[in-house]
Amino acid sequence: MPSTDQLLQAMRRGTASLQRRAMAKAITLLESTRTDHRAQADELLTAMLPHTGNSFRLGISGVPGVGKSTFIEALGLYLIGQGHRVAVLTIDPSSTVSGGSILGDKTRMELLSVHERAYIRPSPSSGTLGGVAEKTRESMLVCEAAGYNVVIVETVGVGQSETAVANMTDMFVLMQLPNAGDDLQAIKKGVMEIADLVVINKADIDAIAATRAELQITSALQLLGMHGGSGHAHADATQWHPKVVQLSALLGQGVDSFWLAVSEFRSLQTANGRLTLRRQHQALSWMWERIDAGLKQNFRAQPRVQTLLPQLSQQVASGQLAASTAARQLLAAHAHSQPVRADARPT
Repeated sequence: MPSTDQLLQAMRRGTASLQRRAMAKAITLLESTRTDHRAQADELLTAMLPHTGNSFRLGISGVPGVGKSTFIEALGLYLIGQGHRVAVLTIDPSSTVSGGSILGDKTRMELLSVHERAYIRPSPSSGTLGGVAEKTRESMLVCEAAGYNVVIVETVGVGQSETAVANMTDMFVLMQLPNAGDDLQAIKKGVMEIADLVVINKADIDAIAATRAELQITSALQLLGMHGGSGHAHADATQWHPKVVQLSALLGQGVDSFWLAVSEFRSLQTANGRLTLRRQHQALSWMWERIDAGLKQNFRAQPRVQTLLPQLSQQVASGQLAASTAARQLLAAHAHSQPVRADARPT
């Protein structure tokens, strides 16, 4: 593995092919679970930070089959035509049986994947909830350090709880299909509350259904805004009010209108300071996510926990012990495994 300085220099000033290889190696390093790689990864992140934060981070989610990959390719090619450099991070679901992932999203973007001003990186979800991978945030920083000014994150396919991508991007886009449900279904979807922009794709198939879906979702968004639960209260003229747009990614229709809405959102949120505030909250959230993950890893590594875990797991599985009781016993074992400070006094 090249040194941190070599990777950063190759990403910043290397040729197109050298830059791609350096980015791939950097993301692989960040995704590694080896202890020695983790130390080098932290060093790389620290070195990259001064060169990050200059891109626009766009999260795109939606049910499987809504056309996310087709839309991202159409959008990416449009943005490249406008002079942008586009990085796409796609998240592929990992099998709960084998643990493997197909990582085939890149093959759906044949034109974008070979363009010299685009970079596409598929990553496995590896059991991480929220529709994203564990190291997606770090991968975004690699793309920014390499000079890509639009970073798109595509989730595995959203459910009502898979909303983590909204907590790591500047704008969260939810893709919908015509005839996807009535207005009550639109309100029930938890992701609708945090969507900054809703896209109705495949509008060319049934124009009447697409228009009906646009009206229903617009009505649902207004209702959510009236109650202030979505963070998009319509009484505040300085806030962005979520919009609904129709397009056909397959035909490339409506992509320009979509990007016009994105640009309007970016300008408004930058002017009112909410974009900066959003990134600050995301950085703190990222810190606590890594703390939670580190505590869980440390918990599993404790010798006393490893000794008790098989026995308690068997008792819970056989119904001899309540899961909550087993959890408390394991936590107590972990607490007793921690070193006691020399100046600590008993309570």
